[in-house]
Amino acid sequence: MIADFSTIVARDMGIRRGGRWILRPTTFGITSGVVGLAGPPCSGRSALLTTLATLRRPSVGGLELLGHDVTGPAGQRAVRPRLGLLPHRFGWAAGVTAREYVAYAAYFKATPKDAVEAILERFELTDAAELEMDMLPADLRLRAGLAATCVHRPDLVFLDEPLGSVTDPERDELIGLLRGLAPAVVVTAPDPAELTGWCDRVFTIARARLIESLEVSRTWSRVPAGV
Repeated sequence: MIADFSTIVARDMGIRRGGRWILRPTTFGITSGVVGLAGPPCSGRSALLTTLATLRRPSVGGLELLGHDVTGPAGQRAVRPRLGLLPHRFGWAAGVTAREYVAYAAYFKATPKDAVEAILERFELTDAAELEMDMLPADLRLRAGLAATCVHRPDLVFLDEPLGSVTDPERDELIGLLRGLAPAVVVTAPDPAELTGWCDRVFTIARARLIESLEVSRTWSRVPAGV
């Protein structure tokens, strides 16, 4: 079952690579909140994330984001300004400061300059803004990446293993930050245990099938079921 309005709607969507199914055709809907997507390396997790983020097209079936059919170029152009994507290993040029990194993202996304200072303050980066990205500890570097990803205030954000290099002392605070990034956030991790307890819903991809953890969905009962 799919809600009347869902941020993400996949209808019989499947992904094939190299002649084999990465994701067998499946139908699901996501309305809002933080959705976890778990799966070990080579499980198809990254392929699914990049497909949802419109970097690849599904092999079969339909995909809608924010009310737009994104299986064609017109829908992709319409929706991409409203998306945010942070890869697992995001990069930057040598010598670039945190402020410059976020400012470049704002320029690329045609966002007013005052948005840069506002988001640096929101992500508690004002004091570290003049430090080079290479010099930042992992948690502040992640904050800079998130600030650049969300400087244009996207409606839907995709994060690939954002907490992979973060140690436990900073983890809880960063989780609170991730939960407030956008109306809908899709976040990945290798192990579903890393997502359980703070994501509103958790899916696991295994053997080319997408399976939702119903226990997590019942725990966060305020989030409408969209599958």
